[in-house]
Amino acid sequence: MINRQSSLLPYDQQNRRNVNRDGLTQFFRMIHSRHALEELAFVCIGTDRSTGDALGPLIGSGLEARSIPNITGTMEYPCDAHNLHERIPRISGDLTIIAIDACLGQQRSVGLYSIGEEPLFPALSVGGKFPGVGTYSIAAIVNENGPKPYWTLQTTSLRHVMKMAEDVVEAAVRGLGITD
Repeated sequence: MINRQSSLLPYDQQNRRNVNRDGLTQFFRMIHSRHALEELAFVCIGTDRSTGDALGPLIGSGLEARSIPNITGTMEYPCDAHNLHERIPRISGDLTIIAIDACLGQQRSVGLYSIGEEPLFPALSVGGKFPGVGTYSIAAIVNENGPKPYWTLQTTSLRHVMKMAEDVVEAAVRGLGITD
């Protein structure tokens, strides 16, 4: 059964691990060993109205540019807190969801990717209370968590976020065996 939305444990109680770009490629290879590309749906969560939170839509647009099917959340049509509840139910129940979002974390983890075979909980860094999304999840740690998480996301380096988005797209392409 596909885990579309769940109220499972929050990140700090999940079995997640932080990896670099190479670890992310391995994560996609593991997913590809279990699922054909056509069986996957990418839910790239975020908005173009915040530099830190633009990671998801940047990834969605990057995956779309590489002709990867089943993308929800791009720069043109973001999947964010305002429309997530409408967009997720539109994804075919036959697809396995990989949810991707930006997050805040500890200083030593900035630039890494928190991966898991568990749902992603959107907006958790900023106190959001959304149900979990996905069977697999990637939370890119774009900046350090602090007392003002919204402000931190707003002032996160766009160059850094774009580089992390490019790394996720390249890891997906390599890990899923996509050739140009």
